[in-house]
Amino acid sequence: MLSEFGLINKFTAVAGKREVLAEYFIDAASTMKELNECILYEVGLSEENTEDIYVYEVWINNKAHRTSLSMGATQKLIQNAKPYIHEIERITTFKPVGGKGI
Repeated sequence: MLSEFGLINKFTAVAGKREVLAEYFIDAASTMKELNECILYEVGLSEENTEDIYVYEVWINNKAHRTSLSMGATQKLIQNAKPYIHEIERITTFKPVGGKGI
């Protein structure tokens, strides 16, 4: 079954706090392993900007993604990570059509 919803977000960390912020997203990835609706949750560090983190997500649908944002574990993570986030930018949403890992 191919997924219906994907998104890429860029998080810019407060200066010098990228690794701390990245750990919050890596923890989130552990939580996402328990959700069958989450097909892929990848965290990457930019090689071009020392404060940027990219989160690449693929879900069975947009509703599943939105529902995950209201989970207690997700809300706690967001609150704990906020002091380390300087800026959030949604790079794009997309409809996955195939490829390795999906």
